[in-house]
Amino acid sequence: MFLRDLFARIMALWALLSFAVSFLIILIPSLLCGLIPNPTGQDWFIRIARGWMRIWLLLVGCPPRIRGREQFKKGQTYVVICNHNSLMDPPMTSPFIPGPNKTIAKAGLAKVPIFGWYYKRGGVMVDRKNELSRRRSYEEMKAVLNHGMHMCIYPEGTRNRTHEPLKSFYDGAFKLSIDTGSPILPAVLFHTRNILSPTRSFYFQPHSIELHFLEPIDPVGETVQTLKEKSFAIMSAYYTAHSA
Repeated sequence: MFLRDLFARIMALWALLSFAVSFLIILIPSLLCGLIPNPTGQDWFIRIARGWMRIWLLLVGCPPRIRGREQFKKGQTYVVICNHNSLMDPPMTSPFIPGPNKTIAKAGLAKVPIFGWYYKRGGVMVDRKNELSRRRSYEEMKAVLNHGMHMCIYPEGTRNRTHEPLKSFYDGAFKLSIDTGSPILPAVLFHTRNILSPTRSFYFQPHSIELHFLEPIDPVGETVQTLKEKSFAIMSAYYTAHSA
């Protein structure tokens, strides 16, 4: 137990240092993407992020495995919804979603020096405690989809610290899908909780990560409630069937 804990602490330090150094390397190319109009600029931003994450994840012993890319049809934008178990989830979602995309993100992290710019470029900022911020972020998410980019949302809202496959879903992603006509595309992450537990700090255990994209769900004829329930049932059943 002692040796395992010591190894996990050393790996946490290595993961943090390697993340910071590699981030500085890709920072300037990522900044230059801001000079290119969207969606092309965001597409290149995501391509750089994908290359960065592939290298960093291998450096920390967490090889990524992606399934279901064929679910994304050319010319179609999607509201991608994903389960949320760990701080390792964002490095596996947005970079590996095919094509330009943005992720709903907490506004607080945008204040971090240097990294804050990168964070804002990749996401739509929201302060969930502020009603005005929530309304603005919703309009921004609609604009993202209207500009030909996917929108990635964690419908559980916060990390799942329960023993259930999923926490209950909020309505936002499903209302966005119905309002814009963009299909819901469920995505299920595996093993990120094994790497960075939501209940332990500065503790990193290498493990492969899998991200599975599932069949899209058409919002036509659905209500927010029925679309939410259908998405929850599909993701919960898939997670349970494949988590082993």
